Amino acid sequence: MILPSRYLPAERALISVGGEILAILRNGPLFVSDAWEDLRGSERRHPLSFDWFALALTLLFSMGLLELHDERLHLRRPE
Repeated sequence: MILPSRYLPAERALISVGGEILAILRNGPLFVSDAWEDLRGSERRHPLSFDWFALALTLLFSMGLLELHDERLHLRRPE
């Protein structure tokens, strides 16, 4: 689920989806709905559900890579 496997393509692994989210947020903070729209609008071979997007966000938060300020997702600055 987190990493690609024999049954889970790399494009659907949470670590890959998380990387796509981080790339989107490099342009600046976004509302969750805007980040979802940007990710959903990208070309994908395998459709991505909002649940899978939410799991990827949870992974990024647990890794300390994201913060939520003023209802927007921000990349966490290294200390």
